[in-house]
Amino acid sequence: MEDLEVGDDMEFDGWKNRRVLVTGCTGLLGAWLTEWLVQRQADVVGLVRDGIPKSYFYRLGLDKQIMAVHGTLEDYALIERTLNEYRIETVYHLAAQTQVGIANDNPLSTFSANIQGTWNILEAARRSGRVKAVVVASSDKAYGIQAELPYHEDAPLAGCHPYDVSKSCGDLLAHTYWHTYGVPVAVTRCGNFYGPGDLNFERLVPGTIRSVLDGQSPVIRSDGTMKRDYVYIKDAVMAYALLAEKVLAGKGHGEAYNFSNESPVTVLEMTTLIGRLMGREDLKPVILNTATNEIPDQYLSADKARRDLGWKPQYTLEQGLQETIAGYREFFSQKGGRSR
Repeated sequence: MEDLEVGDDMEFDGWKNRRVLVTGCTGLLGAWLTEWLVQRQADVVGLVRDGIPKSYFYRLGLDKQIMAVHGTLEDYALIERTLNEYRIETVYHLAAQTQVGIANDNPLSTFSANIQGTWNILEAARRSGRVKAVVVASSDKAYGIQAELPYHEDAPLAGCHPYDVSKSCGDLLAHTYWHTYGVPVAVTRCGNFYGPGDLNFERLVPGTIRSVLDGQSPVIRSDGTMKRDYVYIKDAVMAYALLAEKVLAGKGHGEAYNFSNESPVTVLEMTTLIGRLMGREDLKPVILNTATNEIPDQYLSADKARRDLGWKPQYTLEQGLQETIAGYREFFSQKGGRSR
């Protein structure tokens, strides 16, 4: 990730030796962001719930390069101890239950992780007195169903279904802690991340790539017509870095920012594109049309991020997918040529 460079704000004094907590460090974004911070010699503490040996985080050996705290977001005492004992200055709160299907089946675990977990982070930051920046990962789903698209940051947060509501609530909590207590927090609302290292094959991109590598038709659980934003993981890391640097420079407190490539595609278009890039257009998608509690169309305006942060995606959808496909080819070849 040496091609990702941020830090042009002259008021920001760099990441070297800065104490940073990353919740969700073993996830897709968490691992890539942790790698970026380690390369810049930050002192990274990671909150780890489950160990996933084949994940990008462990394959890079990041577990040996950071300080790991094992536990859950719901354990407030652990969160407060971590911020205090490790003298944390910057918090990236990325950890969450991220799957719509799981939220539908088990809403309480989703609410505990995504809502209680967020208020635990914010309350511990409030009590710390040392934290100078908190970046909370919300989602485009926090907006719910809107009459006008693309979403802009001033649209109401109107989640209806369990996952969407959990992100709306976490987002509102962040604003509460800024406006009431002055906690220096900012919020990200992003499209769907994709990139090498995502082992959640229930997601569209890795699931489609694995199916094609297996010589099988990819499966679409919806009717294939829903439009979505897709953000390449390297562009996402840059977004999170720029936003934290702005907050550390004393700006952007209480603000939310959309991050999007602003080129929404349907699920069917995305699946077809992956097949074409992999040279397997003959593998026609199987459309199940069984998905429930999904927002029909979701896509974001990134005008504010361009204007305030100077952020814009560096990768087109095809460029990001080509790197992603190459990453999965390498990953599965290292497992002896088998993708399952």
